[in-house]
This record gives sequence, structure tokens and C-alpha cells, in this order.
Amino acid sequence: SAMSSTPAPVPRPLLPSPPPTEAARQLDELLADLGHMQSKLSAAGQGAGVPTESSLDNMLGSLTRDLQELGITAAPAGICAACHKPIAGKMLTALGKTWHPEHFTCARCKRELDQGPFFEQGGRAFCEEDYHQVFSPRCAYCAGPIREKVLTALEQTWHPEHFFCAHCGKVFGDEGFLERNGKPYCHQDFLDMFAPKCQGCERPVTDNYLSALQGVWHSECFVCTECLTGFTGGSFFELEGRPYCELHFHQRQGTICHGCGRPVTGRCITAAGRKYHPEHFVCTYCLGRLHKGTFRECGDKMYCQPCHDKLFV
Repeated sequence: SAMSSTPAPVPRPLLPSPPPTEAARQLDELLADLGHMQSKLSAAGQGAGVPTESSLDNMLGSLTRDLQELGITAAPAGICAACHKPIAGKMLTALGKTWHPEHFTCARCKRELDQGPFFEQGGRAFCEEDYHQVFSPRCAYCAGPIREKVLTALEQTWHPEHFFCAHCGKVFGDEGFLERNGKPYCHQDFLDMFAPKCQGCERPVTDNYLSALQGVWHSECFVCTECLTGFTGGSFFELEGRPYCELHFHQRQGTICHGCGRPVTGRCITAAGRKYHPEHFVCTYCLGRLHKGTFRECGDKMYCQPCHDKLFV
């Protein structure tokens, strides 16, 4: 076969893109402004008398073609993660994506986030207020979101300044708190409200107590109601729910011997409204035993008939 000796065509070097002319720069700005206008419209909704989105798309498309014919490529800076349209002007980068600044909004209230701080949760952006409302733990006292320090107690979360005594409202110090029915109390109020009360002084009983007369007592409060002395032998007498030593129990009961001043516990003689041990029912003068029905009374003393007649008749 015939051999062709035609030399292989040498690739013609492409000219570098000419530096943008003033006209091209103005077109770039116009394109950017149109891009903004389009994204704002798609965010705000179409109002009467405003060019429709499709007509804007057509304008952008023909502009891009015109620019390409001039040898100027107007590649978009990125695709907006919200509206999926090219970003021709200002671009915002966040959460690893690109956005029209006006399309980067709070997932809850839709407020634009291009200026201030935002919080990310599950790949979505939130303004500070909505983030705390949705994701922050709630205070068991005020039910508000806890934005900073969280105090955990009684299996609940609290603002530190809202964890206080349920009775007096005092914030707990180093002594901590005591719990009753799911509520925290300071030590003083807990004891005042829930500890049993001493039958003697009515203050709370916590330790070193005695149980007597259907109640509890501080050991130092369990004394004779009359003379306030303790019960050395451990035995006491009860009168109307109060403890008495033997002497004052009988004194209250009226069972003190008028002769010797000691309690009458066994056989008792009652005469002239007074009580006596049988052996102490004697004539004040001769000390002889008196017999009921044969004694005489003078002042508060008892006499036998002969002594009474001898002394007073």
C-alpha cells in the first residue's frame, strides 16, 4: 500500500485566557448580583411584579453563554446546600458545605446565621436560643434550659443557683443536703420537720435518746417533772403522761404521810382528809397509836382523847 508521508499535525498551543477586561469585570459583578437576587427570591417567595425564578435562570444562562463566547469562564464558586443552586457571589462555608449566606439558617426558627455564632446538632445548624431550647438539659426547679454549669442531684438536673432547701430556700453549703420525698432540705430544716421531737423540750432528737411514755426523750431531758432530778435507779412514776420521782408522784397524788412526809405505798390510814402510814398515825403529845374514831384534832395535829382533854379542856 502506498505510504503517506504527510507529517502529523502539531497541536497548536492554546492561548492563555486574556486578562479580564473592564467589561468582563462588570459582567462578573452583575452575575454575582443576579445570583444574590435569585437566591433571595427563592428564599423569600415570589412577589408581584418581581421577575420569576425561571426568567432569572434564563437570564443567568444567557449571560453565562455570552461570557463564554467572550472567552471568559464564570464558574460558580460552589453549590448552595440549601437551594442546590450555583453560588456566584458571596459564599459562606459551614458544616463542611457551601451556602448562599441568606440560606444558612437556624433549622428551628429559620433566622439567618451568617452573622452570629451557631450550634451544630445532627448535621443541622441552630441559633443559640433554639439549640438550648431543644437540646440542653432542663432545670428541675424552673424547667428552663441549663446553658452553662449543670448540677445533677436526686436523679435530676438543676441550675446550681436553683438547687436549694425546699423549706427555707437556702443554697446548700459544704454540709450538703438531706432528701425526703424527692425534695432536698438543709440539715436544720430536715431535723425540725422530720426528726421525732423530745417529749421534754420539744426539740428534735437525733442521738442519745430514751424511749419512754410512748415517746422519745433526750437522755438529759428525762427527769422528774417536779424537781428535775434524774432517775438514778432507772425507775420512775407516770402521772398524766409525765415522769415523776416517787416522792413527787405521791405528792401529786396526795399520798404523802402527814406524819413523816414520805410516800404511803402500802397500808394507809386516811383521817381528816390526810393520809398516814399506820405506824405514824400517833398522838402528837404521847406518841401513842391512835385509833380511828377515838382521836381528836387540834390545828393540824392529832391527839388521843386523854391527852386532848388534859391539854385543851
